[in-house]
Amino acid sequence: MGRGCGMTSNLHDRLAGLTHREADWAGLRVLVAGLGVSGFAAADALLERGAHVVVVDGSSADSTPEMAERARILEILDAELRFGPDHVSRMPSEQVDLVVTSPGWPPTQPLLAAAAEAGVAIWGEVELAWRMRPLEGAAPWLTVTGTNGKTTTVQMLTSILRAAGERAISAGNVGTPILEAIMDPEPFDAIAVELSSFQLHWSDSIRPQASACLNIAPDHVDWHGSYEEYAKAKGKVYEGTEIACIYNVDDPQTERLVEDADVQEGCRAVGFTLGTPAPSMLGVVGDVLADRAFVEQRRHAAAELATLDDLRGDAADVAPHLVANALAAAALARAHGVDAGAVRAGLRDFRPEPHRIAHVATIDDVRWVDDSKATNPHAAAASLTAYEKVVWIAGGLLKGADVDDLVRSAAPHLRAVVLMGRDRAAIATALARHAPDVPVVDVADTDTGAMDRIVTEAAQLALAGDVVLLAPAAASMDMFVNYGARGDAFAEAVLRRAPSGE
Repeated sequence: MGRGCGMTSNLHDRLAGLTHREADWAGLRVLVAGLGVSGFAAADALLERGAHVVVVDGSSADSTPEMAERARILEILDAELRFGPDHVSRMPSEQVDLVVTSPGWPPTQPLLAAAAEAGVAIWGEVELAWRMRPLEGAAPWLTVTGTNGKTTTVQMLTSILRAAGERAISAGNVGTPILEAIMDPEPFDAIAVELSSFQLHWSDSIRPQASACLNIAPDHVDWHGSYEEYAKAKGKVYEGTEIACIYNVDDPQTERLVEDADVQEGCRAVGFTLGTPAPSMLGVVGDVLADRAFVEQRRHAAAELATLDDLRGDAADVAPHLVANALAAAALARAHGVDAGAVRAGLRDFRPEPHRIAHVATIDDVRWVDDSKATNPHAAAASLTAYEKVVWIAGGLLKGADVDDLVRSAAPHLRAVVLMGRDRAAIATALARHAPDVPVVDVADTDTGAMDRIVTEAAQLALAGDVVLLAPAAASMDMFVNYGARGDAFAEAVLRRAPSGE
């Protein structure tokens, strides 16, 4: 097969047969696109199985110390490495049987577009990981996607699985590459897999034990080309599910995706809701998380899984979306066979990652909360509506997202707003339309001291009992390296204002 020719039937049959690590991978000519963490894991796994691997990356081999180390290791393992823009703008001249792409590369990327036009198969690293599972004794996958809440839900699920005595890990879009988890010499009992829309786009063979889509709101439309394609990618999480497809009763789109999915015979649809659960649902009764899906007499009975106090941890209160995440995690765990006691223990043990509704300090009866991870309007809305009165710090890169619905829903909760970042004018326009009486301060600064000025403005606007909330509704890269750096800058600026000992 030349690079301009379609896939031969023999190659098609060979790729179709690569369903486990003991299959015949030797001699397969694979182009790995991107030498990030997932690209390195893909190349390493393929080389171990005897494939011929060429890795291409648009940067230079020494662009970062991490890149240089990955390149050094892969060269020792006999991979061929090609760096620079030319190598990612077209397919190589030699024969390529398969392209394995890093998840961030969109279908319009020139090399991937050329591969598709040439009829070359393209897999993501998650697809490769599914096909690299052992033939016998492979750990079941419990998969999670959604616009917001994926990481928290996956980590809650892992905490529950470990409380049940299982060797479990969070993998995929959350820290550990899924291939590293798959290739671990000590097998796991279960893997909680976070899947982004990018990863799902490049995956077709995954057959999870249970799956969940938490919610869907416009995001990454520029990557997918349309909101419809974005939602379609999210829906792939349900394909081939074995036991239960978990959907959000309060987001009907997720239920429709379950209805459209081709699942295994006997697979059930299980909803979660912040209201009282009907049969085949999990929900909230009073302050109890209740299961009416995985109990024998679900038409007339429920199992108590946890209480809101179990979720509270060190926080003063429990945000509604944290409760929703806990219900989804519990549903996945129950589908896996975990008992109610382990669900409760796992949720009690769980602590959120940094920059997710993290309490920074209370100063003069004003609470300061870091939700820098709220990088889109849907995530910011979940935070804003969790508090009675908020001084909202917002702005950054909106990536084309519309903030009208966010501002409309948040307006009753707003004491004041401090705007920052490149796209702050779009938020200001929405505020003028839907919350004209709310004071707005525009901070145009982007230098290293900008966050101190932002925090100073917020402090002057807040009243006793208010929450000052960093929930930007936007990405951070116009001012900060990432959302973590933005959250750190916020916390540091707040703590500089705190009395000694705060």
